[in-house]
Amino acid sequence: MTRARANAMLAGGVVHLGDRFLERYEQNAFYRATPNRYGDINPSYRGQWTFSGCTRVGRNLIRVPIRELYKPKPDREIVHAHRFVLDEARVAATDLGEEHIVGKVQRLVGQLLDLGDNLARLATSLGIQSDAESLVGLSRAEVEANGWHRYTQLSRLARVAPLDMTQAAFLSRCKSLHELWQRVPNGILRSMLRSAGCPAKDVKDLASGKLLQALLNIVESLDAQQESIEAFSSEDAREDWNRRNERLAALFLNNDLRVAEAHDAVGEALQTLQAMGFDTASLNQGYGRALDFVFDAVIDAFAAINQPLRKVLTS
Repeated sequence: MTRARANAMLAGGVVHLGDRFLERYEQNAFYRATPNRYGDINPSYRGQWTFSGCTRVGRNLIRVPIRELYKPKPDREIVHAHRFVLDEARVAATDLGEEHIVGKVQRLVGQLLDLGDNLARLATSLGIQSDAESLVGLSRAEVEANGWHRYTQLSRLARVAPLDMTQAAFLSRCKSLHELWQRVPNGILRSMLRSAGCPAKDVKDLASGKLLQALLNIVESLDAQQESIEAFSSEDAREDWNRRNERLAALFLNNDLRVAEAHDAVGEALQTLQAMGFDTASLNQGYGRALDFVFDAVIDAFAAINQPLRKVLTS
């Protein structure tokens, strides 16, 4: 084989790594491993070297140009990467279209940004001073311009999530997920509910999940009656404003999982997980699928709030 042909093979070939290759870089502040807007991560070290062209495929694979495993880098980094190279038979048996953890966090961020915009418009219509960023702790302009660089909690939430994830790691990630979405100020939500006629004494002690549930109940009622946002304000509370809404069950599950470990109530939280449709018998293989289930359910819950709220705001 000629040198030219060998160089050509290196230039055009690719190899697949298990995404645990990234853990070394995600968990050490000396490295930079922030996902870009496409969900990909190119680990680097202070401008001295970079693994370029790393592309996420499937749930737990990284597609890397072969040249990146031979280009000048410290020997320990090359050896580290080679430990995670997968054979083509395993790659062929993998669903390369399955969503990865960064994709889930991106969808969640999209719903939270929409929620911030929608709540800000609702607040303005009610004479409540607030803005989208202060409501959800995220700026759409910042995310669109600079990705997640300002929001380190997003990168932590999107760290590698192996299928054989431990229970402790699962509960820790669920706690981080809850911390992200429960930033919506309860005081603002209470003010909105009081404007809708909900008794102050009944809303003063409600936590974020039940406040969002009450808000959803009200806007669903308005949407069903094809009312505009002008009908949100009321002297009297709407019937069933505080009813249980199954569309937000995931938010209460997420809260249960957040406190489960500290209160020795993991079993009860897992029973709730099963009641929502997850096969807990699979947990003996790891908690990765359970994390996928919780993420998808929480994302769907915020979509359930945004859909009728957006319709009422624009009708």
